[in-house]
Amino acid sequence: MHLNPYGDGAVNLAADLANRRPGTPEELAERCDAAGLVLEGPLCQADLDRTLALLDTWEGVVDAPDERQRAERLNRLLAVTASHPRLTDHADGGWHLHYRDDHLPLAAVLSSLIAVGTAFHLVGRGMHRLGRCAVTECPTIFADTTRTGRRRYCSQKCANRDAVRRHRTTRARTDAART
Repeated sequence: MHLNPYGDGAVNLAADLANRRPGTPEELAERCDAAGLVLEGPLCQADLDRTLALLDTWEGVVDAPDERQRAERLNRLLAVTASHPRLTDHADGGWHLHYRDDHLPLAAVLSSLIAVGTAFHLVGRGMHRLGRCAVTECPTIFADTTRTGRRRYCSQKCANRDAVRRHRTTRARTDAART
């Protein structure tokens, strides 16, 4: 039974694909398969091209300057990608909801999955829980699934790097004030 196949897995897949863009249809298929997405057939270059265009649009949602604009951008994406909910039991995975038609090319499946998954993530956890790493030179996107909802960095490595940078800056100012 799938409680919410459009939840954190979908938004994390979107972030993963956006951060490391697949270069071939085969790589896209492998990464979708690794994320647990059931593929209904082989992929072609058009699937990859449409997915890359989707990721460009999705990054506009990530980079929206405020909640209202984030919602507007996501609503536009939902309007062109999702259809009415329907029950399905494909691939013997148990009954669950899809927000798309059946037998669509992968790019259309990803569009619906990512749009609806992002919507569930934001309304369920908070509109601020999607962003980029706070380290200026790191453009990595992340979906904040932490308990507190205060994630600022894509990884512990970036958090540590920023803490060291802040410490060195503070120390340099202190040393300069002493001289």
